[in-house]
Amino acid sequence: MNPSPENKQMPSTSPTHGFTPLMEWGMILVEGPDAATLLQSQLSNSVIDLKRTLLGGVAQGSDSVRLVGYCSPKGRLLASAWIGLFPESADGEDRFALFISKDIAATTAKRLSMYVLRSKVKVLDASSDWEVYGSYQTEQGGKSTTEHQNTLSLRMPDVFTGNQSFKRILIAQKKSETSESSVDESALMQWNSLEVLSAIPRIVLATQEQFVPQMINFESVAGVDFKKGCYPGQEIVARSQYRGAVKRRLQLAHTNSNASALELSKPGMELFQPSDADQPCGMVVLAAINPENLDRIDLQIECKLDALENGEIHLGASDGPVLKIDPLPYPLLEI
Repeated sequence: MNPSPENKQMPSTSPTHGFTPLMEWGMILVEGPDAATLLQSQLSNSVIDLKRTLLGGVAQGSDSVRLVGYCSPKGRLLASAWIGLFPESADGEDRFALFISKDIAATTAKRLSMYVLRSKVKVLDASSDWEVYGSYQTEQGGKSTTEHQNTLSLRMPDVFTGNQSFKRILIAQKKSETSESSVDESALMQWNSLEVLSAIPRIVLATQEQFVPQMINFESVAGVDFKKGCYPGQEIVARSQYRGAVKRRLQLAHTNSNASALELSKPGMELFQPSDADQPCGMVVLAAINPENLDRIDLQIECKLDALENGEIHLGASDGPVLKIDPLPYPLLEI
C-alpha cells in the first residue's frame, strides 16, 4: 500500500493498475502575465493556445497537454518536458507546469530565467517543494481511486502493450512535512517499462545536448511545431526536417537481462557494431526491465539508420550484449 497525494490508501499494485512516487521526475513552474510569451519564444512546441486546467482536474488531450523540447542554439535538446497550464484559480494569472527529469530541472529553470529580463514572469524549479507521482491503469483495472484535489495532473499518451492499453497520469502534489511517500517498486517498474515502450523520449542529464529532435523522433510524437515562431535552434531543426538530413532515429530494442546488461543499460551508454568497433553508432536514451519478463530489458536507443542494415548492434562495446530491434508504436512524420 502507498499513500496517494491526498494521503489516501491506494489498492495494492497489480498488472492492471498502480501508483508510486517518481523520484527521477521534477517540476518547473513558470508563472505571470508574460509566462506564455517567454515559453513560446524558447520551446519547440506552441503553448499560446493551451487550455487552462484548474487544481484537481486532469489536463488531457493536445489542447491541454503538450510535449515540448528546449534546444541549444545548435538545435540539440537540452531538455524535454510535458507541459500544462494550471492557474491557481479560475481568474488567476497563467501558471505553466513543466514535468521534467529532476536531474536537469534546476539548470533548465536557470537557463529559462536568463531570458526573463523585464518580463512579468517568474521561473521556479519546484522539484524540492512538489513531489511527482505516476498513476497507471487499464480499462480492466477499474476506476482509479486516486484523488487529485490540490494537485497538478496531466495525462500522458496511452501505451498499448500485452494486448492492453494503459492510461498514464503524472501528478504533482506539494510536499507535506507530516507525510512521507514510499516508492512502490512493482508500480515503478511497470511505470518505467510503459515509458520506454511508449517510444516517447525523455532527456536526462546523461543525454543533454546529444540529439537534434528528429534523431529521437521528437517531431513524430508531436514535440515540435514547425509553424510556430522562432526558438533557440529552430533553423537547424527545420533544416533537418525539410532537407531530409536525418540519418539517425530512435528505435525500440531489447536484450537479455543479466548483470552486465543491467549495468550497461543506462541513458548515454554508447552502441557499437563489430565492423567498426572504434566508432559508436548510437546511444541509449532510456531503458527498463520488462515487468512481464524479468529476463528482458527494453530500451529506447538512438541509432544510425545505416547501422541497422549492416549487422548486429551491441550495447556498450563491440562485443557487448546484442540488441534486437522492435517495431515502433507510431509512424515517423514525413513532410
